[in-house]
Amino acid sequence: MKSVAEHLEECLAVAKPLPSFAVALSDAVGCVLAEDVRSLVDVPQGDLAARDGYAVRIEDVEGTSRDHPVVLPVVEEVRADTIDPSMLVHGATVRISSGAVVPAGTQAIIPIENTDQGRADVQIFKGIGDDDNIRHRAEDFGAGDVLLRAGVRIGSRQIAVLASAGHSTVMVHPSPRVVIMAIGDELQEPGMPATVGKIYDANSHALSTAVRDAGGEVFRVGAVTDDKRELRELLEDQLVRADIIITTGGLSYGGGDTVKEVLSPLGTVRFDNVAMAPGRQLGVGKLEDETTVFCLPGSPVAAMTAFEVFIRPALRQMAGYTNIHRRSINATVEKPWESPANTREFVRARVVGNPHEGYAVEPLGDPARPLLTALAQANCLAIVPEDQRAVQAGDVLECIILNA
Repeated sequence: MKSVAEHLEECLAVAKPLPSFAVALSDAVGCVLAEDVRSLVDVPQGDLAARDGYAVRIEDVEGTSRDHPVVLPVVEEVRADTIDPSMLVHGATVRISSGAVVPAGTQAIIPIENTDQGRADVQIFKGIGDDDNIRHRAEDFGAGDVLLRAGVRIGSRQIAVLASAGHSTVMVHPSPRVVIMAIGDELQEPGMPATVGKIYDANSHALSTAVRDAGGEVFRVGAVTDDKRELRELLEDQLVRADIIITTGGLSYGGGDTVKEVLSPLGTVRFDNVAMAPGRQLGVGKLEDETTVFCLPGSPVAAMTAFEVFIRPALRQMAGYTNIHRRSINATVEKPWESPANTREFVRARVVGNPHEGYAVEPLGDPARPLLTALAQANCLAIVPEDQRAVQAGDVLECIILNA
């Protein structure tokens, strides 16, 4: 029987990062940077006014107050599109817009609300300190500075800095295209009338959400027949659009389960019993040497647990993330239970606490029973090592945090 660590290693081995390519900024959202990005320009590209107001020399406004305002002549008006303003001379001021290039000689910007807003002459009611309300050249970042490191997922905030730095394209790892297939004649779509001998397909819906959360692009096929010919044709059809195919169900030794028989001629997929609970029979490999395939159990709790432990890290590695695992913390057990022998158990649980006072964890429902209600309420998976049978109150377990 294969260990959890061995199966994870095999999953990561077939999940190499997808080849990078250059995309326009609009197409980069949700992708992961494939290389460090440096700025092409200084930002700001010159000394700019941070407020609407008046450019002044400090000595010209010393001692000013509302009762004794300083009056200065306004010799020019500078707007944001002014390219080359005149030098500010002693004893005068320039009316300036926020974002405009400050005239040479400017030591501060008087905010417009501290003046009478005059255009020929202006009364200034309040003094100011050196450099106040001026954004200096390269104050944010300079040309050649590294702005974003490889492995960063691009969102709106990253787009803002990339565009400001002059980039119209960036090198990214694409989001993996993931096809999800739930296999079994007994499956039907939620919303259809309940029928004896049928169960609703929870897995393809849940896994689609989990894949999107992990950074993948999802194509949900939904419930698929056990018919070998139809299943094979459908799998072959999906190869043209899939970087990853995830199947769920069809892994038991019953006569109606066909996944192993159908997949074997299409590539190199290995099926093993993995020493974990919930779940046991899992598959991993390649189809036609290109598409990665992961085969999960039909039980929704087992399928979602295996996704968290094995597929989520593999998917994030393919997407180019540097941090592929969820955060984990150590927590003290509050309620005892029995764990299966020689098996790494992943228990649906709730962890509470904080870094200063420590964390406590309690299982939800019976750990031996794969209850969906417990999975829905859990915020972590508490990990019981293979060599531990009795989990006692006061024991410390590693917990994979699900809500972060």
